[in-house]
Amino acid sequence: MSESSATTSRSPLVVRPHKVRRFVIPVAIALVVVFVVVAFLLKSGSTGVEFGLSDRISLVFVGVALGACTLVFIRPKVRADAEGVEVRNVLFGQKVSWKLIRGVSFPDGAPWARLELPADEYIPVVAIQALDGERAVHAIRELRAWHRDVTAAAGEQRTGS
Repeated sequence: MSESSATTSRSPLVVRPHKVRRFVIPVAIALVVVFVVVAFLLKSGSTGVEFGLSDRISLVFVGVALGACTLVFIRPKVRADAEGVEVRNVLFGQKVSWKLIRGVSFPDGAPWARLELPADEYIPVVAIQALDGERAVHAIRELRAWHRDVTAAAGEQRTGS
């Protein structure tokens, strides 16, 4: 079996952050619950301030909006296949061809991995986080294996072997 057929026959690598999910989801739920409770407990005070129904409903919507904004931190994902690497970070995503990727690194002290590109540019891979420990090590090894296999297969095709 050649490298190119080995690369195309293997299943794509999909990685998402793990530990951050266990923190972010409860925080988002807590935000919504706190704002809902405050909205129900808000009454007209002795200061003369009137809190109407619209104020209470607005507080609930603020809590839901803050909870939703918090959940964007569980959005990162990386997907590698024979075509390239699709990186989706907190807000934006992009697909990068293996031809453009010079390497996959995880610098010492960095919070997440990155794809090395030409001209000293890089793309952060927020889905592979140092916080995840052994899962991150496994994910970075798998991503490097994809890079090695696809690069080797491309080299074989260029030489005509």
